[in-house]
This record gives sequence, C-alpha cells and structure tokens, in this order.
Amino acid sequence: MKILHHPDRSDIHLSSVLYALSDPVRLYIVSEIKKVGERTCGDISVPVAKSTLSHHARCLREAGIVHVRVQGTQRFLSLRTEDLEFRFPGLLASILNAFDSSSEKDQLLQL
Repeated sequence: MKILHHPDRSDIHLSSVLYALSDPVRLYIVSEIKKVGERTCGDISVPVAKSTLSHHARCLREAGIVHVRVQGTQRFLSLRTEDLEFRFPGLLASILNAFDSSSEKDQLLQL
C-alpha cells in the first residue's frame, strides 16, 4: 500500500493553501467536509470525473488542508482544522464564510 504524504504543521505554507482553495471544486469539497465531518471521496457529489476528484483530493492533501485516511479501497477526507488554525488563525473560516455566501457555490451545484 502506498503511503500518502501529509505535510507537517510547520511545512504548511500560505501560498499552497491559497492556491489549493482557489479552485471552486476544491473549495466546495472543503466546505462539505467542514459541514458534515469526515467523508469518503464517493460521498462528495461534485460534477467531475473520479480521476479529477482524486486530483483535487491530492492537491488539498499536499497543501495540508485535508488528511486522507485509507481504509480498504476507500479514502476518507477530514479537515486539518487545528493545524490550519495554528498556522493561519481565522483563514479557513473566513474563506469558507465567503464561499458559502457567494453565488459561486450555487453555480457549481448546477453543473
């Protein structure tokens, strides 16, 4: 089984986090995980192919935004809220609040 790399708390960089969250699909994924908690990739309904969803999950993991736990053939995504709050206080909450109140989320769900 391949071991997935998760950056240490000190290796999470603002530019990587902002880049990962600049994509509306990734931002939607993070928003859904924040609302419900740990989710499998298959539980998140996004208008993209499975391979594209895997790419987005990898980007979020490598940026230090999510933790991916492998159980059998499933991958469970959870937010690294504590680490992000320690490194960049209030950043994730601010970005998610702006996203939830924007029309971008509604446009994404209509696809």
